[in-house]
Amino acid sequence: MSGTFEAAYLRLGEEELRRRAEQALQGLADCRLCARECGVNRLKGELGSCNTGRRARVSSAFPHFGEERPLVGMHGSGTIFFSWCNLHCVFCQNHDISQGGQGQECDAETIGRAMIELQRMGCHNINLVSPSHVVAQILEALALAAQWGLRVPLVYNTGTYDSLETLKLLDGIVDIYMPDTKYGCEKNAKKYSDAPGYPEVMKAALKEMHRQVGDLVVDEHGVAKRGVLIRHLVMPNGVAGSRRVLEFIAKELGPNTYINIMGQYRPQHRAMEYEELARRPSRREMEEVVRVAGELGLKRLDERWLLA
Repeated sequence: MSGTFEAAYLRLGEEELRRRAEQALQGLADCRLCARECGVNRLKGELGSCNTGRRARVSSAFPHFGEERPLVGMHGSGTIFFSWCNLHCVFCQNHDISQGGQGQECDAETIGRAMIELQRMGCHNINLVSPSHVVAQILEALALAAQWGLRVPLVYNTGTYDSLETLKLLDGIVDIYMPDTKYGCEKNAKKYSDAPGYPEVMKAALKEMHRQVGDLVVDEHGVAKRGVLIRHLVMPNGVAGSRRVLEFIAKELGPNTYINIMGQYRPQHRAMEYEELARRPSRREMEEVVRVAGELGLKRLDERWLLA
């Protein structure tokens, strides 16, 4: 990609962005903004599975240099880590944030100012980590930040337990979707992440994300501007159901899908309570998943696991 890039939310326009934010905020009164569809009134402080009320809780915001190369570029990815999560993974390496709620409640202005500051620091994008349960608050902040001069792409960095209707609300707003495709197996999704129906939710979400933004597009410097960048964490003993995940991606999204096959799994949080999760994946297990990806014709693989 060359020439002048304009973030999707700028093309959408300020009035429509504010309308989408208001629609999402109204949805908090009977919250079904993620796949859990708890139905609680978050505007009145009721808490569902995500433990988040009217305001989002933010753990940190900083330029991140440990993300995928197309996101990091020269100046880093401007990550905003949201506390709590709509997944409850027993192996989560950030469990103090995702399940302990470490962080501070923030209003829309505070989050919007954080976006502007990350842009000022030179970050190539705003990387929203664990956004599924705080889409309304993100849109509220984004509407302000766009008025204040935000121009960089928006990255939706999700565990992919997302509501299809909420994703449609983000059409024309998000530039880069980064779904972490955790499971190809319903039983394991429920057992290890308390996520009933995860594979089907994930598949529907991936198709909608790809419909909106297509394959990953980078500029002349290799920095991502638009598209889908998929993560898949390989787990020991085939727990993630990697073949099923990759088969779906190859068939439904196509061979040009950018995939990071990750080897960073380590038994953390409560993983040691499960014998099958109590070790790292072996090199042989990693190589097998990469082999399957090649067999299926997937050709845009980020294989940083070789250095893990």
